[in-house]
Amino acid sequence: MSNLESEILNSELPLMEDFYTIQGEGFHQGRAAYFIRLGGCEVRCVWCDVKDSWNADDHAKVSVSTIAAKAKASGTEICVITGGEPTMHNLDSLTQVLKLSGLKTHLETSGAYPITGTWNWICFSPKKFKPPHASVAQQADELKVVVFHKSDFAWAEDFAKQVKPECKLYLQPEWSKEEDMLPQLIDYVKQNPRWQISLQVHKYMNIP
Repeated sequence: MSNLESEILNSELPLMEDFYTIQGEGFHQGRAAYFIRLGGCEVRCVWCDVKDSWNADDHAKVSVSTIAAKAKASGTEICVITGGEPTMHNLDSLTQVLKLSGLKTHLETSGAYPITGTWNWICFSPKKFKPPHASVAQQADELKVVVFHKSDFAWAEDFAKQVKPECKLYLQPEWSKEEDMLPQLIDYVKQNPRWQISLQVHKYMNIP
């Protein structure tokens, strides 16, 4: 093994948790996926359901080879790298090792930082709390906007103008506001059918 190969395999990232489950949101909803949740986030959405992920120092660093081995052993075909905000970290080594293991790499990001790594799918979910980096929108395969307030519809349209034409467009009600916002989403999508509705179906199934 070369020094470079050893360096890649032994590089470490703060890992909050990793688990095999069903993707509950967006284009790949309903598919089996292995989630790798990295610690660290400066976006800090008020509705975040994983606030424990915010401080990267709270989470032990784990080698990318160990992370990839666990993912491969799960039987998954897809690995979802999420957070926190995973793009705080350099993801080149992690995605390289996952791909060498025969796994597809999916990224969930607010776009707050430039994207590193090699990806089969990028879900871009911009947040008002920290403006996205200008380079991210054109890399997105999927734009998913969380709707917390009616003003978020116009905000979503601003980003829809920035993504590539083939990018999938999703509106997702913020979980605590779903009862109020879902009827508005339904009306909006009926009037603007290029958008689709994403629901957090994993929460209905009571799975992580």
